Amino acid sequence: MVPVEGPEPVALPAKAFPVSWDQFHRDARALAWRLAAAGPFSAVVCITRGGLVPAAVVARELDVRVIETICVSSYENYTKQGELRVLKGVAESVIALGGGQGQGVLIVDDLVDTGKTARVVRDILPKAHFATVYAKPMGRPMVDTFITEVSQDTWIYFPWDTGLAFQPPIREGGA
Repeated sequence: MVPVEGPEPVALPAKAFPVSWDQFHRDARALAWRLAAAGPFSAVVCITRGGLVPAAVVARELDVRVIETICVSSYENYTKQGELRVLKGVAESVIALGGGQGQGVLIVDDLVDTGKTARVVRDILPKAHFATVYAKPMGRPMVDTFITEVSQDTWIYFPWDTGLAFQPPIREGGA
């Protein structure tokens, strides 16, 4: 773990996977390419907040106009998973698609980590197609389509969570 300075020191995983805006956009478009054959989809449900950006890219590429959110909170101070809370559910009109099971609905998130969030959303839309840009081994069985797998002990630094800063070389203790 690498200590991070701030008002309250937080230990972060030693394995870091920083993702730039350009890389994330390429990966989200690659996800759309993979999903094109799995459709057509009548709606996209994005898991907020991380799923907002890839869902927008995928919906554009697949020309899906109905976009819904499910708002789930599970992380405390960005590093530790806490209690899972559904802050806003899926609209009944979207749940009703596919006979109330989500057939023809695409669920999009940035990452599947432990699979806890995915399981909650899958329970609401069991026949929906679940796609993420990145997947970790514990959550991987919960998704139908993903682009890149990373180890369970890797922390992905998404572009909306980071700023430009100097990074020391790995040989000097950089992540």
